[in-house]
Amino acid sequence: MSTNIIAIGCDHAGFPYKEGIIKYLESRSYEVHDFGTHSADSVDYPDHVHPVASEVETGIASFGVLICGSGNGVCMTANKHLGIRAALVWQSDIAALARQHNNANVICIPARFVTLEDAIAFVDVFLHTQFEGGRHANRVTKMTDF
Repeated sequence: MSTNIIAIGCDHAGFPYKEGIIKYLESRSYEVHDFGTHSADSVDYPDHVHPVASEVETGIASFGVLICGSGNGVCMTANKHLGIRAALVWQSDIAALARQHNNANVICIPARFVTLEDAIAFVDVFLHTQFEGGRHANRVTKMTDF
């Protein structure tokens, strides 16, 4: 897994935020793989979610960032991939806990309910928080062992 590659995707509601987040990530020396959308024209979010989830699932990207209006559609879609643990994040504490306790590898942001500045802060917390392991590791393993 490459530690500096981030896969990103969004729908039309998330497009303005995606651009701002990419700018932030690139200013921090991350390589960003942008899976669109590339405008505010209406799109079907799964078309942009599946490539992000695949890159994270296969280890090409370390983490994924997904943005849509509520964050729910992109989160539900990403979590269809076996190796993905996508978390809907609307506060910095949620971003940290998603990483610490759930080893989340995709952050999903609700663009209609948070500011761009907050979204960038959530991404920063998410990328810089480590999984605690320990008692949480067993729980994460049980997510797919049923």
